[in-house]
Amino acid sequence: MQKYKYLIKNIGLLTVSKFGSKILSFILIPLYTNLLTTAEYGTYDIYSTTVSLLIPILTIQVVDSVVRFSLEVDIDKTHVFSIGFKRVGFSCVIVAIFITINWITGFVHILAEYPMCFFLMYSTEIAYSLLSQFCRGIEKINELAVSGIINSLTMLGFNIIFLVIMNMGLRGYFYATVIAYVIPSIFLIIRIRVWKYVNWSCDKALKDEMYSYSKPMVFNNLAWWVNNASDRYIVTWLCGTAANGIYSISYKIPSLLNVFQEIFSQAWTLSAVKEFNANDSKFYTNVYEIYNVAMVLTCSGLIIFDKYIAKLIFAQEFYSAWIYAPFLMISVLFGALSGLIGGIFSAAKRTDVFAKTTILGASVNTVLNLTLVYFCGAIGAAIATLVSYILVWGARLHETKKIIKFSINLKIDIFAYTLLIIQAVVLFLNISMIWQNTILIILFFIIAIIYRMTIKKMIKKFIEKAR
Repeated sequence: MQKYKYLIKNIGLLTVSKFGSKILSFILIPLYTNLLTTAEYGTYDIYSTTVSLLIPILTIQVVDSVVRFSLEVDIDKTHVFSIGFKRVGFSCVIVAIFITINWITGFVHILAEYPMCFFLMYSTEIAYSLLSQFCRGIEKINELAVSGIINSLTMLGFNIIFLVIMNMGLRGYFYATVIAYVIPSIFLIIRIRVWKYVNWSCDKALKDEMYSYSKPMVFNNLAWWVNNASDRYIVTWLCGTAANGIYSISYKIPSLLNVFQEIFSQAWTLSAVKEFNANDSKFYTNVYEIYNVAMVLTCSGLIIFDKYIAKLIFAQEFYSAWIYAPFLMISVLFGALSGLIGGIFSAAKRTDVFAKTTILGASVNTVLNLTLVYFCGAIGAAIATLVSYILVWGARLHETKKIIKFSINLKIDIFAYTLLIIQAVVLFLNISMIWQNTILIILFFIIAIIYRMTIKKMIKKFIEKAR
């Protein structure tokens, strides 16, 4: 029972940390879609997507090693942080050199428009990521929660100042993002007294071990980047920057589902490492079943309200983004399940499995993106993303059974996933809204019925906790 309490406690604290920023990013959508053009939002998205590409390459994903090795009781936390700090600092120098050369040559024209903004986005995001992951590793979850609140309030305040009051447009959006990373980073530096963990000498054996752990994660994260972000480049290339602006804003609806996924994933990694036992899979199986049902029902509910959410938060110019959201939401579901299974690989230090399963999905994603976007437009990118995520989930599920005994009812799960895809298709039918909503709601209740036993188990546990 203690292991469940530990997981629930961390979920609660990380909810405080993440929920504000994620919900805030959702609330601010009307601000962005009314004050930025589709082309400007598409430009910002390309910058953000490129930063997420460079981080794993230049840091060799050392932040994953920082959180994993910080959890080890017998390893000096000073050496762990210092190894991560040095690698992150080196990566910032490389980005500074790259962006300077690109600004002079104009080789990548779009990144030469706001070179300083690009460098600041990269350096502040990776610095905040390092500090946050280290806090997770030394189990300073309270501090992490507070930093998340600071991040949210800072983002809100400076978006209003730069976009609404000062009318700075895209440059103001960049500045607000940077400051929203800087201020919570300063808080974490002071709160955990990070200078105590900086040691300029190097434990070479630990460094080699950490790099061996994180290097396969580079390929994993690059492959996830292909699954999550490469479609933006292909849509931009084949359909234009404005089309990418609409397509990228469609991710904001699935981000509601992504809130729960990210919070759970971070808490789950801590529990998976602490409770890892290849001969006792009951804990993992129970968590997977409950998580799966919660994600499926949330996804189904969001599909029902997809058009209404789009109408509420998107400016008219962006409203058509609802088309892509259902397929992307189902993609988030499979990505979440893949991430949960990935926690088991992380606990077992089998990062090679991360890499090869995600590379499989990325390869398929690239081929399908080029083909489907060319023939079907941006909707092809959403479908390609969904197919690739399903493949990653299936491959990881297969590999998991080689590590622990993992028994789930796949027949019921596949039936539920099929109903989700049918829901997505129903949204495209040329029928009245009344009939469309009726069908969507009926499908939701069918999913709830087939998962009734797991739902009863969830309610029973909740009641026991409330007493």
